[in-house]
Amino acid sequence: MFSDAAIRLRKMAYRARGYYAGSLNGEAFKLDPYHSKFWRKASAGTWEPETFAVLDAHLDADHDYLDIGAWIGPTVLYGARKARRVMCFEPDPVAFRHLAWNLELNRMTNVSAFSVALSDGFGIARMASFGGEAGDSMTSLLADGDHGSDVLTVGWDAFAAQADLSRVSLVKMDIEGAEFSVLKQLIPWLKEHRPALFLSTHAPFLAEEDRAVKMAEMAELLSFYGECREDGTGTDGFAALASKRALSGFPTFLFT
Repeated sequence: MFSDAAIRLRKMAYRARGYYAGSLNGEAFKLDPYHSKFWRKASAGTWEPETFAVLDAHLDADHDYLDIGAWIGPTVLYGARKARRVMCFEPDPVAFRHLAWNLELNRMTNVSAFSVALSDGFGIARMASFGGEAGDSMTSLLADGDHGSDVLTVGWDAFAAQADLSRVSLVKMDIEGAEFSVLKQLIPWLKEHRPALFLSTHAPFLAEEDRAVKMAEMAELLSFYGECREDGTGTDGFAALASKRALSGFPTFLFT
């Protein structure tokens, strides 16, 4: 085990060098030194191996990837190595700063990163982290703590009218509870184009009495997909959206 002093020295060395040398699912990357603890975990292969499996299965050089809720960029960086093009959203200004840094470190030229939140239209919204710290992976439009910030929002229809989404083969959405409102905006487009949808759900961020209803509504909205598979357990079927795990935890579902 490293002592606290040794850990601090290592972090200082990474920051002096300007990056942490790590990997994502076996692919080497230069990564921002301020998240070295997370990057070590990811490099060890213990962070969401099922997510990388989904990216491998649904991305290729002829198709595009849409990442809604990019955080500091682990899925964006890896996706950019697999896909023709990546479009991603990360409204948290602290997280976006590190996302942009990671893209620059790796000279990613096929990524369009947007520091806005998808919502029901153009505007300004307050968002903060359920974890209590700006820039962590739990920033949400459902939270508005003192550590939060005002962010620009844009409606899906306005974005889709300007972007070429015809070759998107995978949409990842991980937006800490805002999926219950944002997903509705995407439904007509999803029905038409049928990309794979990798959706993280956050029912515990809702009032307890609303969780079952909102998850049932989500299941109905996505019922046009032929298959639904829950991560971790591998459970097949839309009934998984109403399970105890879905109502009390934060599972991810793949719709194809």
